[in-house]
Amino acid sequence: MGTATLLRCGSCGREHKPEETKYTCSGCGANVQVEYDYKTAAKKLSFKKLAQNPERGIGRYLELLPVERPESLPPLQIGWTPLYHSQKLADLAGIKAAYVKDDGRNPSCSFKDRAGAVALARATETGEKIITAASTGNAASSMACLAASLGVKTIIFVPKTAPAAKITQLLVFGATVITVDGTYDDAFNLCVEASKEYGWYNRNTGYNPYTREGKKTVSFELCEQLGGAPDVVFVPVGDGNIISGVWKGFIEFHKLGIIDKLPRLAAVQAEGSAAIKNAFDNGSEIEPVSGNTVADSISVSLPRDGHIAVKALKESGGFAVSVPDEDILKSIPALARTAGVFAEPAAAASYAGFVKAAAEGRLKSSDIAVLLITGNGLKDINSAMKSVGAPYLLKPELQELKKLVAQEKIA
Repeated sequence: MGTATLLRCGSCGREHKPEETKYTCSGCGANVQVEYDYKTAAKKLSFKKLAQNPERGIGRYLELLPVERPESLPPLQIGWTPLYHSQKLADLAGIKAAYVKDDGRNPSCSFKDRAGAVALARATETGEKIITAASTGNAASSMACLAASLGVKTIIFVPKTAPAAKITQLLVFGATVITVDGTYDDAFNLCVEASKEYGWYNRNTGYNPYTREGKKTVSFELCEQLGGAPDVVFVPVGDGNIISGVWKGFIEFHKLGIIDKLPRLAAVQAEGSAAIKNAFDNGSEIEPVSGNTVADSISVSLPRDGHIAVKALKESGGFAVSVPDEDILKSIPALARTAGVFAEPAAAASYAGFVKAAAEGRLKSSDIAVLLITGNGLKDINSAMKSVGAPYLLKPELQELKKLVAQEKIA
């Protein structure tokens, strides 16, 4: 697996060879993380060497991925998404600079393509025939999209409340879709049971250790695009797997000497799905919450990667904020009109958390901040429409338009 050497439990510290466990720690059952031969990787990775690499995608970081062959990765443009500077956002928060990382530009319009690509590569290299996953929509549609590019069969479990656009994506890409009359957590548990019963390869977030390896690549890109690490990164958080991956990416570039500082992480959660924030703020164990939020992609009752996410926040000297659904919905047009990026609710939560953190004085005037946008707004049009209202409706007559202009002052 490239320079990957072992899997270490994030809870008890137990070491495993890659062939000794497929998913979790064989001792305590907690999540594991991939570790690499960093001395060897350091010889092959540097800003200078990366600048000479024509590959534009996560494949440019093969030395830090658990992938044997580049051709195992899906033949799609995954990663190297735009990073937009926004002076308006910087002025809004009173900081040095602000950037928006638009990962809605990935093949399935979601950040989850990074995770799915690495999990899929691992599955194909180990001879798996069927991949299964549970998701509120994005991880599932991502898996279906990427697997379709390699001709791999997928069986997907989603809660019946998943947005229609995401279910449509699944069906278009040829996945077998099973809607579960329950929550995401119910779908997750059924998916795990099914994978054990039938031997399907399980891609579930916070269960499959290779998803984190794909997600960390966004940190590598940020370092390259900025010429170093930012000061603070706002990450929408549900299961906790994205933010733990983001932190792992910065840690690994720091180990290799590519960057000389580490950023603070800001975990943004919906108020109804704030289990990680609660544990971080209270210094307690992860306790289940309702998970109720309009931001389906971060709707989780019991975060599967919560322990490692809290650890990442502590190690980074970061913080967590929770935002109400009302603010999340307002953030969809606010972000679009400020930075020109259309985000689904979970992704727009980054903006809501950024605004709240600035108002609470959590940011420094010298900070360079990044808002991670994890999914495109077309993923959930119904929520977007709630945030902006309906368009005007007129008869095709100039006189009607004149009345509207006079009454509404639209011009």
